[in-house]
Amino acid sequence: MQERYRTVAREGVHEIEISKSRFLCSLAPAATEQEAQDFVRRVRGEHPTATHNCYAYVIGADGGVQKASDDGEPGGTAGVPMLQMLLRREVRYVVAVVTRYYGGVKLGAGGLIRAYGGVVGEALDALGTVTRERFRLATVTVGHERAGRLENDLRATGRAVREVRYAEAVTIELGLPDADVDAFRAWLADATAGTATLELGGEAYQDAPGGRPV
Repeated sequence: MQERYRTVAREGVHEIEISKSRFLCSLAPAATEQEAQDFVRRVRGEHPTATHNCYAYVIGADGGVQKASDDGEPGGTAGVPMLQMLLRREVRYVVAVVTRYYGGVKLGAGGLIRAYGGVVGEALDALGTVTRERFRLATVTVGHERAGRLENDLRATGRAVREVRYAEAVTIELGLPDADVDAFRAWLADATAGTATLELGGEAYQDAPGGRPV
C-alpha cells in the first residue's frame, strides 16, 4: 500500500467561461470506481441539456484505475487533458466531470485541451486538497475507571480516536501509523498500569496530522 496520497478536500463546482462557452467542473472524492461512476451519472442528470458532460477519474492510492471520456468532443481534447491534470496534480480517489454549454464559438483542439484541463486545475485550487496517510486500525479495551482519562490523554497527544463504545468495558478505536505501534503499546501499558489491552486490525487511510485543505 502507498504510505500516503492526496485527494480533493470536498465536493464542489467551479465554473469558467471561454469564448461564450460555459465550462462547469464538478469535482468530488470517490472511494471506489462505482462511486465515481455514480457521481458522473448524477452530474449528467443535473445537466441534461448540456452540450457535453466529459469526465475523468483516478481511483487507488497508486492511481491503479484511470478512466476518461470525451463525451462527443474530438478525441483526446476533453477527458484525456482532464485526467492528465488530475495526475499532474497527484490527486487520487477523485472524479471530475466538466459540463460544457456551447456558446457558438469553436475553440479548436488546442483550445479545448486548455479549457478542459484548465478548469479541472482551477477547481482543485478552489476546493483545495488534503493528504491522507496509511494507518493501522487498533482497538484499546480498558475499564470504566480509567477510560475517561485515557481518552483525554489520547486526544491530547494527537491520537486519531475514531470511536468510543461503552459496555462492560470501554473500547476505544483509533488509527496508528505502523511505525508507532510498538511505542504506543509501551505508552498504553504505562498509562493504564498494564490494565488495558491492545488489538490490531487491518489497514486504511485517514487525514494526515496537519493535513488541512491546501
